[in-house]
Amino acid sequence: MNCVKKIIKILVICLSVLIISGTNISYADKPVYNSNKNMKEKIAITFDDGPHPVRTSKLLEILQKHDVKATFFVIGENVKNYPKTLLKIVEGGHEIANHTYTHKILKNSSYISLKKEIIDTENVVKDCGGKIKKMIRPPCGIFDYNLLKLANKDGYKIVLWNIDTHDWANEGTDKIVTNILNNVSGGDIILFHDYTSGENHTKEALDRIIPILKEKGYDLVTVSQLLQE
Repeated sequence: MNCVKKIIKILVICLSVLIISGTNISYADKPVYNSNKNMKEKIAITFDDGPHPVRTSKLLEILQKHDVKATFFVIGENVKNYPKTLLKIVEGGHEIANHTYTHKILKNSSYISLKKEIIDTENVVKDCGGKIKKMIRPPCGIFDYNLLKLANKDGYKIVLWNIDTHDWANEGTDKIVTNILNNVSGGDIILFHDYTSGENHTKEALDRIIPILKEKGYDLVTVSQLLQE
């Protein structure tokens, strides 16, 4: 499940405002993280929109092959539909975080509606045997004051990214790898997807990029480890 084409322009505009490369942006008293440049030797690999019964499993095989732990920002509806895949993530030692229950854009959502999206996802992950971190990634990186209010009140971290692989746009393996290598530095959070429509090259790109990043001296960690939680 990936964002519809009509919001791509909105996404670009919002990210240009919300994400400033190499910084953490502070709204009120609650930081919104897109990286942690204090961790110069670490990089966090993240996946959005899963779990998917086929693609997530293939990604887990690649992560196990290279002995890497990642963070999966899951959609509650997909967890409900594919609980066995969620358990594979858990059994692999990976981190689970919140990507809302229905993948709705959170901007202009009421506080009550927004909180339901978050809590419903937490509950279904728990019901399926998983443990979810108090980290939220708003769909498409778009949010407003109500999410900040919720994060402040209930102790959540809002986690964005500063390297978008564009795997959601069905980019080829070479383009994904090149995009990462042209932009990566220590402390980055890399955005992949384990659930996209159409042709997908995430698995192949992941298999190629991990050894390269390791050869460059980077330690590939979960978001919690990158943020020193």
